[in-house]
Order: sequence, then C-alpha cells, then structure tokens
Amino acid sequence: MITLKTKREIALMHESGKLLAACHQQLAKLIEPGITTMELDRIAEKFLLQHGAKPEQKGYKGYPNATCASINDEICHGFPRKTPLREGDIVTIDMVVNLGGALADSAWSYGVGRISPEAEGLLQVTKEALYKGIEQAVAGNRIGDIGHAIQSYVEPKGYSVVRDFTGHGIGPTIHEGPHIPHFGLPGRGVRLKEGMVITIEPMINIGAWQSKMDDNNWTARTVDGSLSAQYEHTIAITEEGPLLLTAQE
Repeated sequence: MITLKTKREIALMHESGKLLAACHQQLAKLIEPGITTMELDRIAEKFLLQHGAKPEQKGYKGYPNATCASINDEICHGFPRKTPLREGDIVTIDMVVNLGGALADSAWSYGVGRISPEAEGLLQVTKEALYKGIEQAVAGNRIGDIGHAIQSYVEPKGYSVVRDFTGHGIGPTIHEGPHIPHFGLPGRGVRLKEGMVITIEPMINIGAWQSKMDDNNWTARTVDGSLSAQYEHTIAITEEGPLLLTAQE
C-alpha cells in the first residue's frame, strides 16, 4: 500500500529526520577503535529518549536493539555487539526514529580510524550513488529511474549493487509501498507522485552482489566476504523536487 502524505505530515517527518541526523552526528564523533557497537546503540537510544523520541525498530518483528550495526562484510541488519571496533573496520549504523508518531529512516557508513584506500573508495562511491538516486526522485519519474541512476553509476566503477534489499515507502509504518530497487531500467515501475515519502538506501559491495543470511535470520552479509557499505536518506517527493528529511548538512 502506498500512502500520500500531506504537507503537515511531511513537516512532522522532517522534524523526526532532523533529530535522526543529529543522532548520527553525535555517533560519528564517537566511532573510533575500541568502542563497541553495543555502546553506540545505548548512546543512540538514550539520545532519542532525551529528545522525546523513540527507536522505532526496537521490538519490530522481535528485533532487540535501537540500531542496526553492520560491520565490514555485513550488508545490513547487523546486531550491535560487545566486540570492540578495530582500526580499519567500516561500520554502518541504521536507525528509524519515531518522534510523535512521525517516522524517519537513515543509515550511514563510517570508517573506524584509518581505513584502506579500497574501503575509502567503497564509501565514497556508495555515498555518491545515493545522491545520484535522489536526483531522480522527482514527481513524474518512475521507480526504475532511481535504480538505473544508481546502477549505471556504480557498476562501471567495478562495484556491485545488492539486489536482495531495497528502499521503501515509510510512514505511518516502517515499511510500506513502493519498493525502491537500487538497480533496474529507466522508465519502468511505479510513477512517483507528490506526497510520497520513500527511502533510498543503496547497499554496494566490492565483490559479488549476492547475500547470505546469518543464523539469527536478520543479518545479511556478502557471499564472498567482501566489504559492503550503505547510505540512506528519507526523501519526500514535493512539487519543488526531492526534499531530504534526514540531511546531515
């Protein structure tokens, strides 16, 4: 089901998104060798609660934590853990914020200390791919235009686009229609309309695009052990163009 949001609803989701962005900015200051993703999870939850919000994914289908924390070859939905992060790791922190019933969703990948040129290149290309997709998130375009923009940017650079997980509509629940693949053909799929609120969240691998699932039935990782990164924004489709609800700038 696809729901169109009013300008008031989008404004409320924007406030939620601003808080989520502020939480990411706080975590970014703390990510260094020695800290654990469990500590980061607790800090994020405390930050949200102090600002009158809550982590919407905690308890969602039994998920136990406030954030997802995916390290190195983990594509998405990694569980926070007590193992310290190490120099050279990359970690993606993903969270959904509920502020007064308005939702926002954003993931961000971080290097831990000094990372390899290979990892640095992956982060840069993945972030740039996100914004290539956002440029296509305008009323009148189709879902395929977003995925095509991402795929056609990433693959010539030698990276692969994960197929098994997509962006999605959001609000009033975490996941609603339409699905937003990060690959595909232009001019195909659902037409974007003013009032849609969606996530664009490319997951990009250094190696093969295929994923495998851990025994916890949540965490997906690359089949070949290669590094994976993800950047995600929540975007409203407006008459003025795409509105980033989770912008950190």
